[in-house]
Amino acid sequence: METSVYVASAEGHSGKSAVALGLLESLTRRYARVAVYRPVTEGVPEDDTVLATVLSRSSVPLSPAEAVGVSYDDVHQDPDGALSRIVERYHEIQHDADVVLVLGSDFTDVTSPTEFSYNARIAANLGAPVLLVIGAHDRETEDVATVVEMALTELRTNSATPLAVVVNRADAGADDLERAVRGVTAGLAGDAGLPTYVIPASRVLSAPTVRDLLKATDGQLISGDASLLDREVLAFVTAAMTMPNVLDRLLEESLVLTPGDRADVLLSVLLAHQSSTFPSIAGVMLNGGFELPPQVRRLIDGLGSSLPIMTTQGGTHDTVMALSGVRGRMTPASTRKIATAVELFAEHVDTDALLGHLREPHPSVVTPLMFEHRLLEQARAADRHIVLPEGQDDRILRATEILLSRRTVRITLLGVADELQARAREIGVDLTGAQIIDPHDPDHVERFAARYAELRAHKGMTVEQAREVVVDPSYFGTMMVLMGEADGMVSGAVNTTAHTIRPALEVVKTNPGVSVVSSSFLMCLKDHVTVYGDCAVNPDPDAEQLADIAISSAQTATAFGIEPRVAMLSYSTGTSGSGADVDKVRAATEIVRRRAPELLVEGPIQFDAAVDPAVGSSKAPGSAVAGQATVLIFPDLNTGNNTYKAVQRTAGAVAIGPVLQGLRKPVNDLSRGATLRDIVNTVAITAIQSTLPAPAAQSAD
Repeated sequence: METSVYVASAEGHSGKSAVALGLLESLTRRYARVAVYRPVTEGVPEDDTVLATVLSRSSVPLSPAEAVGVSYDDVHQDPDGALSRIVERYHEIQHDADVVLVLGSDFTDVTSPTEFSYNARIAANLGAPVLLVIGAHDRETEDVATVVEMALTELRTNSATPLAVVVNRADAGADDLERAVRGVTAGLAGDAGLPTYVIPASRVLSAPTVRDLLKATDGQLISGDASLLDREVLAFVTAAMTMPNVLDRLLEESLVLTPGDRADVLLSVLLAHQSSTFPSIAGVMLNGGFELPPQVRRLIDGLGSSLPIMTTQGGTHDTVMALSGVRGRMTPASTRKIATAVELFAEHVDTDALLGHLREPHPSVVTPLMFEHRLLEQARAADRHIVLPEGQDDRILRATEILLSRRTVRITLLGVADELQARAREIGVDLTGAQIIDPHDPDHVERFAARYAELRAHKGMTVEQAREVVVDPSYFGTMMVLMGEADGMVSGAVNTTAHTIRPALEVVKTNPGVSVVSSSFLMCLKDHVTVYGDCAVNPDPDAEQLADIAISSAQTATAFGIEPRVAMLSYSTGTSGSGADVDKVRAATEIVRRRAPELLVEGPIQFDAAVDPAVGSSKAPGSAVAGQATVLIFPDLNTGNNTYKAVQRTAGAVAIGPVLQGLRKPVNDLSRGATLRDIVNTVAITAIQSTLPAPAAQSAD
């Protein structure tokens, strides 16, 4: 079972990294292989200290570069392309892990709503439930609840699934915070709302280290143990008064800031630090750029103190301003911070309950990217051989490189090898691994011509005529499929649909009991996939053909993991309308019920009643299909083609297809405007189709 959890916040400085460390500790106690993935990072992965810290605690060894998807620059330049790479890299990591902890971005250079929305999109496309972290420091309870509500709305808008809410860095009032947040989330996870946990603020987690402060002031270590620079600073003491007053104001684990010419203050602080009767401090910073007198340096050396003493050039005001702007950060060396984060998470989060929720089934969301990834994985597992007749097209060459590099299928290109290789070099494509066959190769031509003439003898075809026919790449590729030398064919980037389908109709032929070859589109909407048929082949099918289209489309849905619930579409629902068009749909529905009684089918039914639960329950109460149809069958090509294009363009759906249905072996057609993505997806579909058993013959009425 694939398991992952996405730790995200709707804003910066929420303490998300501390929560992630606590969650990681809990996961590693239950799973042997826990990987960490960072979809988006700023700049060079090796400079991402949060990622480095969390990686240092994971049980799947990954370098920062291996654990990162893309950079902020990649997202800015091409958000959709970056999302594709993020999903691809995630699945590579997931392959070697029992569970993946996904670490959301840190809000370092884009506005919060935009960045959180992109994190929500990522989570939805990874299928990872979101552990939402909200910072409560210096906030009223009502403000925290408002931020939670906005964040959950954004998650829902982007089809992401919330797992639980962690209100982090809470100053006080844990019970009030928990009640307020649960009230906001009520309805998302039943009356009780989402699981909500409140973690109190920690001075250690928010504190900078001495090293952080040294860097912020461009200072220099002049005395003391450098290893103590990683100690947290919990307070600042500005010491410019006389020694007794300074000693009265010392605080535990503080940084003492004093002018460099106040040797008396420096020495008194050093002695107080070594004394058991005064607080232990974290370091001393001397500002103003003054040199310590040699006698003072010698005295300090004689004390043998390991306390870090630093100098900086800035005056008191500038140095205080620089120090006050430094935030605590997590690094692999922050052992105290890491231990504190893990302890706080374990103390305030019911980890058994949280991980129990993680293992529960979550709402089934299938985004276009998720579906496409599944296609490629399914095709890779099938290990099929696909022939592409249009090797002269640059898109086909580029798609071939992608498919081979991903080991999705084995490929044969048709064309003259020297010409295709030369063109591939010109456009920077590597065809290593592709088989290239010249359709005029006499050995192949003779075999194919003999077989084609045999199959078409009833039409008066001779071997001599067949030799002229089979050198056409579409016929040549189809003959390869027919004779088992390829598992399927994809064409149409250059040739017409008719030119692609005609050879298949002549020699491959249809499945037993199927009267017509039809098509369907896999319509990938924002959060689910439906099948539309027929949108590309049959202009005006009769009732028998429409029933064939419905049954074939249902089989296509099943092949690609979609539970078929078939809606036979018309301009009226049930018995509300009459006329030749609706009567045809009504008759086709009855034929489907007789031929495939196991199918859930409803018709005639209007589009809105088929896909909208509220409308469906009103217009077709009690129907198992209305409001939740997954296979939509259009009454004619005019309706189907226009509808799929309207949904594609207005709803932002990804239309994969057309998928040809009803043939005994898979041959699929491309649009002449096909993109690389279209070609890759269609080849994967063809490979999957070739693995399916032939459907049982259906009796005619």
